[in-house]
Amino acid sequence: MTSLVLPLTNPTRPVEGRTDGALSRAPGTADFTSLSEPALIAAAVAGHPGAFDHIVALHQRDLYLLCYRYVGTHEDAADLTQETFVRAYRGLARFAGASALRTWLYRIATNVCLTRMAQKRPQTEPLDARPHADVGAESAPARLEREEREARLRAAVATLPAKQRAAVVLRMWHDLSHQEVAEVLGISEGAAKANVFHAIRSLRRLLATEAIR
Repeated sequence: MTSLVLPLTNPTRPVEGRTDGALSRAPGTADFTSLSEPALIAAAVAGHPGAFDHIVALHQRDLYLLCYRYVGTHEDAADLTQETFVRAYRGLARFAGASALRTWLYRIATNVCLTRMAQKRPQTEPLDARPHADVGAESAPARLEREEREARLRAAVATLPAKQRAAVVLRMWHDLSHQEVAEVLGISEGAAKANVFHAIRSLRRLLATEAIR
């Protein structure tokens, strides 16, 4: 996956929180890894070189995988990840911090993905970069079986209603809590649980039907 290129310019407010040696070095050499999340956000808003790039580095992979699981193609996932970070950069000064930065980024990504899904029929391609799969020791038949199983699952997920699809992707693939899913989707926790429940039930039914054909 290629790195994103974002228009990082024009600071809008002073850095809040930590302002010690981590940010007092020469431009471009700040150690953002030692900053708390609020301080990192403040540094990015204030225009410190590399601060928003560090945010991208922290979250790019997860957001790319999230987008891929919505839209099913690498090209679309890369475009939507780029769009997510552009929107995040433009809106970062308005981020109130009521939720975690990851939750806020997932909300943006989910919105751009749902918009794209409404505009075009989802396609699917193999997902080569799986965060938890150790494919090095797989035999060719095992890999083929796994890829076929994953393809059936992606196809089944693509048939779900938008909110159910979003909820199950966030809950099952990205390990968000029901409360976090609710925050991302702007619904109650009860509604988030219901969407996940109905999505899983539908997937089981769809995959069972597929298996007996």
